[in-house]
Amino acid sequence: MTIPTAEQTPHVVTICGSTRFRDQIAAANCELTLAGNIVLAPGVFAHAGDAMTEADKQRLDALHLTKIDLACWVLIVNPGGYIGESTRREIDHAHHTGKPVHYLHEAAA
Repeated sequence: MTIPTAEQTPHVVTICGSTRFRDQIAAANCELTLAGNIVLAPGVFAHAGDAMTEADKQRLDALHLTKIDLACWVLIVNPGGYIGESTRREIDHAHHTGKPVHYLHEAAA
């Protein structure tokens, strides 16, 4: 993966991807942060065992779209090329709002 660098002014980057990829999202967050970016990422990982209600999920899905709105660009964490329904919706939102989208695995683009 080639990550754009923040140069002088930090970029705000939103990480999207299935919450089953908690470790990969954390690794991408670390790499982006060390590159000088401000990173917005999922904070609750239902697929990894964090408890939440359906109301929580709906609220968090809307919150994540707002994180995309705040971003300069979006990174899709998609090991093996996997992109689920929620991530597809986030990609569509990013494209609709003119945000550049980068993929951890380019083959899924």
